[in-house]
Amino acid sequence: MHEPKDPLSNAERAHLLGTGRPRVALPIFDAQVERLPLADTVRNVDRQDRPIYVVWELTLKCDLACRHCGSRAGVARPDELSVDEALDLVRQMAALGAREVTLIGGEAYLFDGWTQIIREIRKQGMQSSLVTGGRGWNHERAAAGKTAGLQTVSVSIDGDEATHDRLRGVKGAYASARQALRNSLAVGLPVSVNSQVNRLSMPHLRHIHEIVLQSGAHGWQIQLTVPAGRAADEPEVVLQPYDLVEVFPLLAELKQDCDRRRIKCLLGNNVGYFGPFDHILRSYTTCGHSFSCQAGRLTMGIEANGDIKGCPSLPTSNWVGGNIREHSLQDIWERAAALRFNRDRSVKDLWGYCQSCYYADECRGGCSWMASSLFGRTGNNPYCHHRALDFASRGERERVVRVEAAPGSSFDHGRWEIAVEEVNEASETR
Repeated sequence: MHEPKDPLSNAERAHLLGTGRPRVALPIFDAQVERLPLADTVRNVDRQDRPIYVVWELTLKCDLACRHCGSRAGVARPDELSVDEALDLVRQMAALGAREVTLIGGEAYLFDGWTQIIREIRKQGMQSSLVTGGRGWNHERAAAGKTAGLQTVSVSIDGDEATHDRLRGVKGAYASARQALRNSLAVGLPVSVNSQVNRLSMPHLRHIHEIVLQSGAHGWQIQLTVPAGRAADEPEVVLQPYDLVEVFPLLAELKQDCDRRRIKCLLGNNVGYFGPFDHILRSYTTCGHSFSCQAGRLTMGIEANGDIKGCPSLPTSNWVGGNIREHSLQDIWERAAALRFNRDRSVKDLWGYCQSCYYADECRGGCSWMASSLFGRTGNNPYCHHRALDFASRGERERVVRVEAAPGSSFDHGRWEIAVEEVNEASETR
């Protein structure tokens, strides 16, 4: 049994649990950004790659105020799709080959026509799932989702009560999330759990694992907190790359226990890469190990106003290929440069450590969201277990340091630099 070293001292933990928000303003919605024109031609790769899995931000309206939220959700976008526009988009997804649509927010159930969207998703032959913080997921909403055809709901749990409530920004959020799991099961709706790993939640992974077991969940999805949106405002909460050396053995242990219990434990794409536990953590993949980012290849993200991205978490400013009000979904998918980046990415696009890494051609820099949130471009990702172990073998470690704050808009990020430092007694206490 591995017990990872807490990355925070007792005093640091108490301070972070009790400190107020560094920014309380609502998100800034920038003026419409002019997009690049769509390409004149469609290549074979653009026709072959299809968005099997779609994650759709149905509304940015939210009843929580999560302090690690990448989209800074809270209020609806001023130009969100109407119900009729959303229903038409569902039909275009099905025509393009989508197999599963996950509704997110904000909170998807705060969109007036959310059950109509679920019905249409199922009518078009696609699987339907929903992710929620659970604050307003009462018995009536759970029943409405089940009746509409919702097949599973994933509830966010990020630690013990004090830690979860602090991260979610609302006292009582933990109790509401636990009740949301019970409300779903009471109407026959299967449940799973999703969790963020950061310096506050890391010591509570066993506690969350117990909740997964006790709740009868069929799955548990785990990802690292990315320094984007509100998380970029609190760098002390985000894991450092060297923290991966401590957390990965525990993740492998918990994953194996889930396997034994037939609970599907999925690791987000930003939990990487190619370390000694990779075959355990990625055993569910067809290749049995980590692979490159699939945004714009197998996955698609949709913002509530109809903006189309390869990944739902990527920044709006540089990664939206087009809007559904201006082009068909097929044309955006096949001809937008912002969705082609992974179809065209090669080792020559990598930089820093990733460029010369042994796994460069297979990994290609890992998670695009993590890299772009740190440096404003993809191709170099210090949140890698193999990389952290390589530095540790030389008595070194990488630290990410924020040198420019995020502006405060939805899906924004700051700017970070990497500092390489020797591991000694002084550094171990930081």
